Amino acid sequence: MIFHTLLYCFAFPFAVYLLYLERHKALPSIPTSGHGLVLLVFWTSVFIVENLTLLNLKNEKWWFSLNNLSDKIEFGFFVLRYSCGVLLFLLGLDAPGIPSAQDYFLFRQLQLQSDTAALLESGSPSNEASENHSAFADIGKKIKRLIPFLWPKRSLKLQLRVGICFGFLILGRVITVFVPQYNKYIIDSLTYRGEPLTFRWDYILVYVAFWFLQGQGSNSFLNNIRTFLWIRVQQYTVKEIELDMYAHLHSLSLKWHLSRKIGEVLRVMDRGTSSISNLLGYIIFNILPTFADIFIAVIYFAVAFNPWFGLIVFITMSLYLISTVWLTEWRTKFRRNTNKLDNEVEAQCVDSLLNFETVKYYNAEAYEMENYEKAIDNYQVAEWIGTASLNLLNTVQNIVISIGVMAGALLCAHYVVDGKLTSGDYVLFSSYILQLYAPLNFFGTYYRLIQTAFVDMENMFQLLNTEPEIVDKPNARPLKVRDGRIEFRNVNFSYVPERQILKDVSFVVPPGRTVALVGPTGSGKSTITRLLFRLYDVSSGEVLADGQNVADITQKSLRQSIGVVPQDTVLFNKSIRYNIGYGRPGASVEEIEDAAKAADIHNQILSFPEGYDTVVGERGLKLSGGEKQRVAIARTILKAPSFIILDEATSSLDTQTERNIQQSLANICKNKTSLIIAHRLSTIIHADEILVLNEGKIIERGTHSDLLELNGFYANMWQQQLEPEKGDGDKQ
Repeated sequence: MIFHTLLYCFAFPFAVYLLYLERHKALPSIPTSGHGLVLLVFWTSVFIVENLTLLNLKNEKWWFSLNNLSDKIEFGFFVLRYSCGVLLFLLGLDAPGIPSAQDYFLFRQLQLQSDTAALLESGSPSNEASENHSAFADIGKKIKRLIPFLWPKRSLKLQLRVGICFGFLILGRVITVFVPQYNKYIIDSLTYRGEPLTFRWDYILVYVAFWFLQGQGSNSFLNNIRTFLWIRVQQYTVKEIELDMYAHLHSLSLKWHLSRKIGEVLRVMDRGTSSISNLLGYIIFNILPTFADIFIAVIYFAVAFNPWFGLIVFITMSLYLISTVWLTEWRTKFRRNTNKLDNEVEAQCVDSLLNFETVKYYNAEAYEMENYEKAIDNYQVAEWIGTASLNLLNTVQNIVISIGVMAGALLCAHYVVDGKLTSGDYVLFSSYILQLYAPLNFFGTYYRLIQTAFVDMENMFQLLNTEPEIVDKPNARPLKVRDGRIEFRNVNFSYVPERQILKDVSFVVPPGRTVALVGPTGSGKSTITRLLFRLYDVSSGEVLADGQNVADITQKSLRQSIGVVPQDTVLFNKSIRYNIGYGRPGASVEEIEDAAKAADIHNQILSFPEGYDTVVGERGLKLSGGEKQRVAIARTILKAPSFIILDEATSSLDTQTERNIQQSLANICKNKTSLIIAHRLSTIIHADEILVLNEGKIIERGTHSDLLELNGFYANMWQQQLEPEKGDGDKQ
C-alpha cells in the first residue's frame, strides 16, 4: 500500500511536468495527430473522479477514517494528488497542443523568428499558421496595452463612477443568490404540511424588491443605473483611443502612408476603436460576473443541497465553457478571412470613388461594377461560412445546457419524492438554474464578441506597434533660424537598398537666394525637398538648416520654418477661408485676406456667391487648377516661413495660367531662401543658381546664362523645350 501510494504521488507531479512541457515547450519527439485533445479528455476525466472522491469526504463509506497517523498521511497524499489533478486540468485548457508534425515545424519556425511582423510581410510558408493562431494569444500584453485607455487617470469623477459601477456589480451577485432563496421561502410557506398556512407578505415584498433590483437582463434596475454611469467612462475610452490612433497615424512616415490604402486604414481604425471601447464592458460586466455566478452556484448547491448538485453544475459549466472556447477558437480563421475581404470591399469602393474622373474618362463604370461585385461576392461567401459555424456552436451549447438541466431536475425531483428536499427546494433549484444558465448562455455570445474584438483589434495593434521611422532624438532642440541658409553636404539616399536615388549631393542655398533644381524625371529632385523637410532621413551625409543638422532638431520647429507649394495641391473639403487659414491657425480675417491678395486670388474669391465661405469640395475639385495653386500660395504666405519650397508648383497648369501665377510665386519667394523644382525651365531663369541633376548626381550648376554657354545637358533641355514654344507661337 505504501509503495502504491508513493508511486501515484510521484506519477501525478511527473505528469504535471510532462504536460507542461507538451503545452509550453513544444517538445514532442514524434509529433502525432490529436494527442493534445486525448490528453485533455483524459485529465479532465481524472479531475472529475477526484472531485467525486472529495465530495464523498464525509460519507460513512470513506475508505479511511482519519483517526490514525497512516490515514492522515494517506489523506495528505490525496491532497497532493488532487492539487496535481487541478493543475493538469488547467494546463490541459491552457493550449490545444501540437496537432501534427507539419504544424509543429511551422510553430518552431515562428519561434525562431525574432520579428513576427517582418515574417508576415515576407509571405513565408508559416503565414498560414499565423493566421490561425488564437485571438487570445498574448492576451496579457493586449490588456496591458489597453489599461491606459480604460482607466480615467486624469478624472477623479470618472474614477468614482468606475468604483460605483463595481459596487453595483458586487451587489448584483449577492442578489442573485437571494432571489431564488426567497422564492423557496414563499413556496414553502404556501405548502400545506398539516398546519394552518401563514400569509408571509414580508417574503413576497422582499422577493419583489430583490427581483426589481435584479430584473431580467437589460430590465435590471442595477444594470440600468450602472449603464448610465458607465456612459462617460466609455466615452473617455473612445476619445483616448481615437486621439492616440490619430496622432500615431500622423507620426508615421510618408513611406508608410504611400504603401497603404486609405480605405483599409480607416476601416481598421473604425473597427479597432469600436471593439476596444466595448471590450471593457464585455469583460467586466458580462464575463467576470458569469464566472462569479458559476463559482457561487457550485458552492451554494454543494453546501445547501448535496455535493452531487454542485458537481452537476460544475461539470455542465465546464463542458459548456470548453466547447464554447474550442469551437470559437476554431471559428477565428473564418472571422479573420471575413475581415480581410471586408477591407477589400471597402478599399475597392474608396479607390474607385477617389478616381471618379478617371473612371469617367475611360468609360469604365461597368468594369468598376464588376470588380466591386466580385469583392462583395467573395465577402458574402466568407460571411456565410462564418454564420454556418456560428449555428453549429449554438447547437452544441444548447445540447450541453439541456443535458445539465435534465440531470439536475431529475436528481432534485428524486430527493423531493424521498422527502429529503421540499417543493420549495425544487423551485429554488429550477429558478436558480434558469437564472444561472441565462448569463451562461450569453457567455458564448460575449466570448465570441470578445474574441471578435481581439480579432478586430489585431490590425489596429499592428498599426499602433508600427514604429515611426522619423523620430526626434532625445536631445533634439528647436531650430534657431538666423540667416536662412540651406546646405546639403555629401548626401546619399535610397528608398530601397537596391537603388540609390541621390549620390554624393552637395550644394548651398545662401540666405535670401533662390536655387532651382532641374533634371529628367527620377533624377532625385523631389527627394531633395523631402530630405530637407525630413520626411525621410539621409542614408549618409548631412542636411543643414542654418548650420543645424535637421536630424538634431525637432521636426515641429523644422517644418514650421518651411513653406511648401506642391505640384498637386490637395485642399480640405471645407471653406476657402479654412484652407488659407490652415497655414497659421488662429490668423485673423484681415490676415487671411491679405495673404489672398498677395497670392492674387482675393478678387476671384469675392466673385464666388459665398466668397471666402465657399466649400472647395473633395480634394478641392470645385476649384480650377490655377485657383487651387493660388490658395496654396496664399496659405504658404500666411504661414510666413523662413524657407520656401516650390515643388513643380506650376507644372500641372497650362502655359497662360502658369504665366499669370508667376508673379504670385515671385511674391512668396521675395527675400526668402527658396528651393524650386521646375519642369518648365522658363519659370526658373531668374534663379540665382540652377542645379542640374541626372541619375542622382549634380552634373551641372550655374546661372541660366552660364549653363547655356556651357552648352551641356541643361542647354539641350532648354532647346528641347524652346522648340515646341516656337511652334505654338508660329501657329498663333
